[in-house]
Amino acid sequence: MPVASQPLGRRERNKQQKLDRITAAASELFAEHGVEDVTTQQIAAKADIGTGTLFLYAKTKGELLLLVQNAHYAEALERGRTDAETIPDALDAVMSIVRPIVECNRIQVDNGRTYLREMVFGDPTEPHHSVALSIVAQTEETIAGILGREELARPGDAATTARIVSAIMFLSMAASANAALTTEAIVQDIRAQISLLMPR
Repeated sequence: MPVASQPLGRRERNKQQKLDRITAAASELFAEHGVEDVTTQQIAAKADIGTGTLFLYAKTKGELLLLVQNAHYAEALERGRTDAETIPDALDAVMSIVRPIVECNRIQVDNGRTYLREMVFGDPTEPHHSVALSIVAQTEETIAGILGREELARPGDAATTARIVSAIMFLSMAASANAALTTEAIVQDIRAQISLLMPR
């Protein structure tokens, strides 16, 4: 007999509501002003909580950015997965995963680049950092699945190729030289690089 999930208690609901308010406040302020020009005090005020309470959920602005961007990145990955299921060509299917992630990362270019820096160099014990790395792993697993579905690569090779695709994507989004490029230009540059990895 399946076990019914217990409804959240008042304390858990309050914690989730605060987290939702913090995420919404940080998301709005970061999008409007950029992560560098927003203070934790502004986020706390917009979320209608004390600064001390804010630090229970995220200790730094970098962690707040991870919290916000992780949610957007996960949504972008899910959109890409859905699209990839209906695309027979492997390169097009991989790009259907890549494109929404790049678009998400480029909504506010400085935020996107800071997010990638926090993901790579942030505190690995911090929970939002762990979530970010988990999403990257899910992205790579999805890409490896696309490469494996047509037997374009053996499982080990598919996983390695997916890690290379991920590295190409993140380096292209993070590179200072690409900061002024359009999203479409970055997507096309990534596609050109990935196409060299695909079996002919």
